[in-house]
Amino acid sequence: MTMSKLNEQIEDYLRFVQLERGLSNNTVVAYRQDLSEFLDFLNQEGFKTWPTEATDIDAFLARQKDLHKATSSISRLISSLRKFYQWLARQNIQKLNPMIEIDPPKKEKRLPVALTEKEINDLLSQPDTDKKLGIRDKALLETLYATGMRVSELINLKLENIHDDLRLIKVFGKGSKERLIPISNVALEWINVYEEKVRDPLLLKKGKSNEYLFLNNRGTQLTRQAVWQIIKRYCLLAGIEKDVTPHTLRHTFATHLLENGADLRVVQEILGHSDISTTQIYTNLTQKHILKVYQETHPRI
Repeated sequence: MTMSKLNEQIEDYLRFVQLERGLSNNTVVAYRQDLSEFLDFLNQEGFKTWPTEATDIDAFLARQKDLHKATSSISRLISSLRKFYQWLARQNIQKLNPMIEIDPPKKEKRLPVALTEKEINDLLSQPDTDKKLGIRDKALLETLYATGMRVSELINLKLENIHDDLRLIKVFGKGSKERLIPISNVALEWINVYEEKVRDPLLLKKGKSNEYLFLNNRGTQLTRQAVWQIIKRYCLLAGIEKDVTPHTLRHTFATHLLENGADLRVVQEILGHSDISTTQIYTNLTQKHILKVYQETHPRI
């Protein structure tokens, strides 16, 4: 069998997953990339057919590790190959499946990045509130840090979801699960300033109506990418070198609550975690904080 024949089988498989299984374009692109890397390896090693020995697959994966591929990328490669070999068997192209002997690598346990109190204060002070977009950005950042909401929850936040009198906001999390979460007076004040001075005049000028709270300068709903860019811009201005995303503010919110004595169950409810084990990752961060405070304050260290 030639390399062109192997490549032809990959293309047949990709057409199958896209047309018959209805997978997204992004997923198909990922499969194509993974299988192309595998095919390149086979070409370099002189294979003429799909390998049937697990040791050959291990050699390919070892090459990926040598290229410093992340554990998550290697896990995806294994998943892609496993599905491809299953398809080969169903098509009677190859019955022997070496992937049944291949285990996915153990996931790296990475602690989430969180900002210090100084870093978050520096970030929140960056928007120029003499400018309209600066007011919007100030309200947006304060809301993210005050609530710990996901970026998807933020961009879908509607005016009717804000209850000033109760200092609560209603959000719809994963699976459209509804929850009420508290919000600080500071964040509420900036939301009100933004509504009064920026949002409502913008819509009046554009002759539009929009139920979402945070809008772009065209009067339409903000996107996830726009929020990401806003945060990146202000982190740059604040001189914060950490890789900060909207999710970083969620981590920061949870970490600061726990460092200041909040109950883990309360933080779980606010974040909307269905399982407390998801929230417990933050206790690793706060244990570091406890050790630091202990070392700095105990007289017999």
